[in-house]
Amino acid sequence: MLSGLLGSKSPSKDFGENMLNSVARQAIQQLFTRSESVEVSIRCSPSSKILQGVVDSFQMKGRGLIIRKMFEAAEMEFETDAVSLDISGLMGGKIRMKQATHAIATVTMTESGINRAFKADLVEKHLQNVESEAITDLSGGEPVSFRDIHIVLQPNRRVKISTMTDLPNRQDVPICLSAEISVERRRRVVFTDTQFDPSEISEDVCWLSEALMPGFVEVLNNMVDLERFDLDGVSLRVNRLEIEGKQLLFNGYAEIEHFPGM
Repeated sequence: MLSGLLGSKSPSKDFGENMLNSVARQAIQQLFTRSESVEVSIRCSPSSKILQGVVDSFQMKGRGLIIRKMFEAAEMEFETDAVSLDISGLMGGKIRMKQATHAIATVTMTESGINRAFKADLVEKHLQNVESEAITDLSGGEPVSFRDIHIVLQPNRRVKISTMTDLPNRQDVPICLSAEISVERRRRVVFTDTQFDPSEISEDVCWLSEALMPGFVEVLNNMVDLERFDLDGVSLRVNRLEIEGKQLLFNGYAEIEHFPGM
């Protein structure tokens, strides 16, 4: 029956491609807590190759995606080359890959989405009760917590970061800095070329704020891991990031071990 259906063409698109697209879209939508839209396109020409378990490419485009109830991706897209599929799975309405594959991937985050992510429980726990020596030397050995983190995206891959902290003998100590943002080992976002910004800090606490800055940057550089954007069967690797206006763009590839949800 499947072969007969694959042999007939609709005016705009082959039935086999439509069937696979529908199954794939439903599976991918379940990976996100919420999604504004998810578009899937599986291409195969001629359509008879589907019966051999081969498709020419697989592409996913998503908008307004919420990952793990807390991380926002304004847009996410990945596209593979040819993929080999398990034909027995196709007969049962499943998309199973015979082997892992790579896909070109892009992820776009907005400035507002990044700032909301810093309020997520998974992120905040890394900012609470920090015991780094660079910080506790200034707090009499007591753990220090950071709050109210705010990031402003700037040209030339730079960001402005501000936060507040409390010390045993001083409350509401602000920290403000600028830094270049880059990717380390394709997995971790790091802040380099940091520069203290005293423009919004009162003179009486400026020296303390500057002294706390290196410890705060150390905390940031140990917590922003892109594994938090991994999906079921899909791991992201980033080669380059850019800032365009109020958007942060990650460009790289996705390692797809198995089809999401299958």
